[in-house]
Amino acid sequence: MNNKILTLLVALISIIGIGMYINVSVIDEENVEAISNAVSPLVGYSLWLFIGVVAVAILASLWGLFKNPAALKKTLLGLLVLGVLFVVSYFASSDGQVMGADNNVLAEQGSVSKWVGTGITYSIILGAFASVFFVWDILKGIVKS
Repeated sequence: MNNKILTLLVALISIIGIGMYINVSVIDEENVEAISNAVSPLVGYSLWLFIGVVAVAILASLWGLFKNPAALKKTLLGLLVLGVLFVVSYFASSDGQVMGADNNVLAEQGSVSKWVGTGITYSIILGAFASVFFVWDILKGIVKS
């Protein structure tokens, strides 16, 4: 029964989207106001569809985690490690002025440059960990074969 409902829902969403696309495509390119009026509902529909899909994906993931306590424990441990790395990145980053290549100030000293530096440092740390685990996995594969 669920499969039939899902199929009908997907068909309905597709028909609505196709109808809105046809509504936009039949309008003359020179009539900018008519195109704008036709595109606006299509963009709104797409946005709400995107929000709905993201919400369903998040809820399904959370539902799966809560049904499996071992996976929930691993996920929370992973989030804790990411949080610790983020805190380390925050304290390791500078809040000084950001200078461009031509010595112009791109961002003043303060919280904005601190958060940008935190993001850059966090990305570097995560990239370093990913690189180490990538090389480790390759070496394990070579040793096994």
